[in-house]
Amino acid sequence: MIPKTAILLLAHGTPNTLGEMTDYLSKVTGGRPMSAEVIAELQHRYAAIGLRDEPGPEPPPLTRWTLAQGSLLEAALSKSVTPMRVYIAMRNWQPFIGDVVEQMRADGITRVLAICLAPQNSRTSTGLYRRALMSAAEGLDVTFVDAWPEEPALIEAFAQRLAETYPRACAEAAANKPGDNDERTATDRAPFIPLGGMSGIEPPLPVAAAGQGIALPVLFTAHSVPERTVAATADQAADPYADQARRTAALVFAKAAELLAAKNQPAPQQSLFAFQSQGVAGGPWLGPTVEETLTALASEGRHGVVLQPIGFVCDHVEVLYDIDIAFAETARSLNLRLFRPASLNDSPLLTAALVDLVKRSLRPTLPDPRTSNLVPCT
Repeated sequence: MIPKTAILLLAHGTPNTLGEMTDYLSKVTGGRPMSAEVIAELQHRYAAIGLRDEPGPEPPPLTRWTLAQGSLLEAALSKSVTPMRVYIAMRNWQPFIGDVVEQMRADGITRVLAICLAPQNSRTSTGLYRRALMSAAEGLDVTFVDAWPEEPALIEAFAQRLAETYPRACAEAAANKPGDNDERTATDRAPFIPLGGMSGIEPPLPVAAAGQGIALPVLFTAHSVPERTVAATADQAADPYADQARRTAALVFAKAAELLAAKNQPAPQQSLFAFQSQGVAGGPWLGPTVEETLTALASEGRHGVVLQPIGFVCDHVEVLYDIDIAFAETARSLNLRLFRPASLNDSPLLTAALVDLVKRSLRPTLPDPRTSNLVPCT
């Protein structure tokens, strides 16, 4: 029997309403109960980016963008490789991994190429996705892409976003005195960015000519994890997550400088790295924190910073709240201007990176499109 192959994109998942927060957090923590205070704080954060008691006209950002990324990948594969179905599954909310795998079985799928949409490999993220998938996929032939931190098109996608923002940020920082930071409140920000729109926290800015503006540092971030989860043990080597995140950042910084130089635009001269969104349980978490790094920059007399998360491929609460609201407020209190490049979201280069992953992972078994055994897009 010729196997029928399809693609499965895996993401974290997010609740659709505020009332689902308790059940959602239970899945995130593996059933460990959360205090009423923690639940209320998370509801506050999600409400600040648009989640309500009733479902909205469109899904929350993480769900909406992940579905869009799947559709874009399916269309691109049909044009450049061979038509095949792309499924979307979430570890912590609907559509759950187990439910999607059952649908794949019902559709006749026998071979699965699974790609985790977190580019860097961590036991607390990618490892949990793998375990959830493998427990549901017994009998299926599964290929799991657990890391792609140096994928060339991914690096270029992040670098393109940074290169679009950096000259404008430098010009804006030069045009405003310290203390004239973004005065909009959280309620002034659109909760959901329209599909295909920009998602930086700053409005359109003038383009700086080469040599003009203040040279701002670039602060790259990735989600923090508990230190104990990445440390080497008697049975396992140290988790590669932190090194992979820093490697992604270094490659993006170099590529952005190359893109800006080609346009005779000012390129960043200093890059920093911090881990964001630390939790409160499980002992020490990876640092330095963004708050510590912003404080250090302010003490050096910096006027601003361009902050780019390189561990996320779309808008969600750690971007739209943690960066655009919480870190922006911290920066404002320190008389720093904070600029964020748009998230990748529907970036054609992100789609190209996923296509390249599929080609490389399936190359030995890709059929002649004229006699394709892959499941067509329907």
